[in-house]
Amino acid sequence: MKDLTPLQEIHVPAVQPERDYTTSLFRRTFQFFGLKQLLGAADTSKAGDRVAGLSASDEVAREAARSILSSLPLQEIYDRPLTDDNGAVDSVMRVNYDIDRDVFASISSMTVGELKDHLLSSDGEELKRVGSGLTGVMAAALTKLLDVHELVLLAKKVRHTSCARTEVGLEGRLSSRLQPNHPTDDLNAISLLVYTGLSLGAGDCLIGVNPAEDTIANVSSILRHLDQLRQETQVPTQICVLGHLKTQLAGLEEGAPVEILFQSLAGTDRTLVEEFDVTVDLLDEAYAAMGAVGPLAQDAAQWMYFETGQGSEVSYGKHNSIDMTTCEALGYGLARRYDPFMVNNVTGFIGPETHLDNFEMILSNLQDHFMGKSLGLPMGMAPCYTLHSQITMDGHQMATQLLSAAGANYFMDVYLTVDRMLAYFDTSGHDDQTLREVHGLKPAPEYLSWAIERGIFVEKSCGEIERGPNWGNPRIFCESDTEFQRLREAVPAVYGFQNSGPRPANAVACEVRANLAVAREAIYADLRPAELAGLDLRTVATAATSKDEHLGDPEIGARLSDAALAKLAAENNDVQIVVSDGLSAEAVHHNLTELLPVLLDGLKGHGFTVGQTMLVPYGRVKLAEAVGEVVEPQLVIMLIGERPGGDALASRSLSAYLAYRLVDPASQKQAAEFSGNPDIAYEYSVISNIYVRGLPPVEAGSVVAQKAVEILTQKAAGNRLESTRRVDSAALDRGHTSGLAPSPR
Repeated sequence: MKDLTPLQEIHVPAVQPERDYTTSLFRRTFQFFGLKQLLGAADTSKAGDRVAGLSASDEVAREAARSILSSLPLQEIYDRPLTDDNGAVDSVMRVNYDIDRDVFASISSMTVGELKDHLLSSDGEELKRVGSGLTGVMAAALTKLLDVHELVLLAKKVRHTSCARTEVGLEGRLSSRLQPNHPTDDLNAISLLVYTGLSLGAGDCLIGVNPAEDTIANVSSILRHLDQLRQETQVPTQICVLGHLKTQLAGLEEGAPVEILFQSLAGTDRTLVEEFDVTVDLLDEAYAAMGAVGPLAQDAAQWMYFETGQGSEVSYGKHNSIDMTTCEALGYGLARRYDPFMVNNVTGFIGPETHLDNFEMILSNLQDHFMGKSLGLPMGMAPCYTLHSQITMDGHQMATQLLSAAGANYFMDVYLTVDRMLAYFDTSGHDDQTLREVHGLKPAPEYLSWAIERGIFVEKSCGEIERGPNWGNPRIFCESDTEFQRLREAVPAVYGFQNSGPRPANAVACEVRANLAVAREAIYADLRPAELAGLDLRTVATAATSKDEHLGDPEIGARLSDAALAKLAAENNDVQIVVSDGLSAEAVHHNLTELLPVLLDGLKGHGFTVGQTMLVPYGRVKLAEAVGEVVEPQLVIMLIGERPGGDALASRSLSAYLAYRLVDPASQKQAAEFSGNPDIAYEYSVISNIYVRGLPPVEAGSVVAQKAVEILTQKAAGNRLESTRRVDSAALDRGHTSGLAPSPR
């Protein structure tokens, strides 16, 4: 287990005033004020940086910035830590300075351009050595000078392995993380998706579920189910449920098999604390807890799992004027602190506000992969896309081919590329096996031996590995055809199990693509208020005036228009319901008529006052806060269309975001102490996947009402609400053993 340097003992240079960086190019003078502006201008133009005003004004300005960056000594970057919006060095930046000082001393006089030339001329061991002396900002600066060939070449030289039950990242190997997500966490569906992935040779890195409901009980239930499947199949791998860190730690304390601990990371403290609800101190505690009592602590070399991806900081407006690539590198510098088992990059997951098209997604993934490896991380990649971007399946496949050539440790296995819960698109088990066959790669050795025994793979006399007779046949894990059919009926968007070589059969592939085409159309549908006339809605406008504005800039959809602000005033109800198309107007039209009356009846039946429901075109989730500050309810319930999933039905998925306003001083104080964010103003609970194949709308109305009642009664939401429930349950248990109820004698 790694010893963590206490934060206060990590030396960071004193903050200095910003200076100008100037050069002349083709009789034009270019000036960039401060290191942040220089770093942003030196990168390839991407949507998120353009929206944030961080990209160069044109191609010549970009090359001028790169010229300056090339001549900048590493010592200059070291001496100028990037600060937050208040001029302070945050904890993420501080952790990035926990480097090997001797290594840095050996390279500090190099310019960034000289470092590039040195690494291109060096072997993988020298890249590893140098990387231990780099901060995230230095890695980002170097990356902005590399072309595609160089990003692939340098990353290919470096291998970082990690080991739990399987060893991942070995030369000649390509692993996968099996992701059997379901919109309602149906355990039968999860079973079939696990069986399907295993039959495709996937899951040797991890079997991990993103839970639809992030509660201690649900996360623990899924963990126990995955553990049971792992033991029944005897597959050598690890399990994880990607709930919030606090939820997983609570499950671990109660005995759930938390084998690999997950958390999303960000490159700024504001995003990490205010949006992801974790601090560096909490991550330190979690790492220590897993090392002490984690189920694999005695056997595994690593047990932490982090997900990152360019754009989260800028999409929340908490990037501290730092460009997306540099923020991402800072996140890797934080991940490095905990010697993780796996780091998974999901650039492309957010949408067109960060990465507009195939080119932006592909290049960013190559940058991320190189930066992570250069900073010493075992990088897996999940180049992905959503249907409201201009990224396509073909662009996604180009990214995976390049990343395989660059030596990525693993990809995802999302069955037929369609994530049925998160409504995005990623690599499938078919893709993983195709990449293995194209690049001559194998699964992890422990897993491969297991798969050969089961006929999933066969080993030829020459030592080559081929698909076996049971490859792609999940039926081998079921006791009967009846059981197989029962499990299959629980999984949406299953178009067949027929295969052609390592690919899905043409009929299956055609159905996948047709459903994606239909689902993508839902993005561009508009709300039709006349069809909702019977629901007593008042129409309110955001600052977004068109669909293109709404899709390209999330910030304007989170603000009310000037006209709306002029008309609205404090109403002081207990609850305000807001309905918005978000990313799918069809989600509103197919769910609201059944959901809203049940929700209203549930709230009013408990005696809560409710304002007239607002219908707001072109809205984003954070609009809940803008509404809350004007009409001043205790709770805002945001019913919003989610990004369309992989079939026509999933394109109608609605979510409920319950935003609790922390206006009560006692509640705000408790929330601040719980989150580590002294300025916290809202807590969120989420109920997702509301549609006919997920949580049906009538049932959803009752579930949302029940959650709202619980929030208003407990005066807490999100992770703090879960913690409150747990404390109440523990107190009840203590009461049963201390005289509140008869005890056996």
